[in-house]
Amino acid sequence: MAQDARIALQQFIASLERHFEAIASRRGAEDPAVEQAYFQLEDAFLNYEEALNEKYEEYLPISLAEDEND
Repeated sequence: MAQDARIALQQFIASLERHFEAIASRRGAEDPAVEQAYFQLEDAFLNYEEALNEKYEEYLPISLAEDEND
């Protein structure tokens, strides 16, 4: 069961901000903080989209980028 859509939205926004901060303070090309923030943002996006779908039967007008190396 998905969480409350409003809480999921707040967590998504917070994840966007953490991702930005990680990028802005990056320490090298392969900074693990940036990678961690990326995956947290991805999870928050998916949680928010699931909550929207479950509560309102709506989706976000954006999608995750697919890894072309698969």
